[in-house]
Amino acid sequence: MARSLVIKATAGADGPERVNQAFTVAAAAVASGLEVSLWLTGESAWYALPGRAAELELPLATPLDELLQVVLAAGRVTLCTQCAGRRGIGPDDVIPGIRIAGAPTFVEEISAEGVQALVY
Repeated sequence: MARSLVIKATAGADGPERVNQAFTVAAAAVASGLEVSLWLTGESAWYALPGRAAELELPLATPLDELLQVVLAAGRVTLCTQCAGRRGIGPDDVIPGIRIAGAPTFVEEISAEGVQALVY
């Protein structure tokens, strides 16, 4: 059985290093051939919107929008339902390929056999 990685990003512009770490690990895991699911929660929810990931600048780091595209190309990206709702973000607002789902889906993903969950 192949191992999977579920990564929950909770930070945004309030924690640029933390959010960049989450996206970097997700992209590296995709490049390594792992099944990857990246969850955007809390302030990371804003990165589900077109153009928002490009706004984050962090010296010596791969741009967030490039990392997001890597994960979208070969992994799964999910925006937390409640986090989206609190920010007025709807399904028509997000980058194509990003789904909106809630806690039951997250719990289902992290409780599957062979899954490692990380929270940033």
